[in-house]
Amino acid sequence: EVQLVESGGGLVQAGGSLRLSCAASGFSFANYAIGWFRQAPGKEREGVSCISDNDGSTYYADSVKGRFTISSDNAKNTVYLQMSSLKPEDTAVYYCVVDPSGGLAFLTGRVGVTYWGQGTQVTVSS
Repeated sequence: EVQLVESGGGLVQAGGSLRLSCAASGFSFANYAIGWFRQAPGKEREGVSCISDNDGSTYYADSVKGRFTISSDNAKNTVYLQMSSLKPEDTAVYYCVVDPSGGLAFLTGRVGVTYWGQGTQVTVSS
């Protein structure tokens, strides 16, 4: 079974940084993407960032571009999201997501058949 375990969330002041980690196991899809969605009360679910297993290409939502960086450690089957210059509007539950379509879920917001972790809370204070 697919298992995705997030860690690294917490409370941080505006302008600060956090690094999220996702330990992934239990799958071997042909051309998958892995990354992060976030969900905040009263807001639409947002595909934040993902990285392709095929060629390492990355995607970032406009709202985080220039501030967040996604990376992966293939030996450890772990993906990271380095978040800098955090803003209160970044406050959300962040979910690690595997997308067997190769990234379409992140780009379109249509999750389709995807695999989700339990999520980790990120809170940015003003």
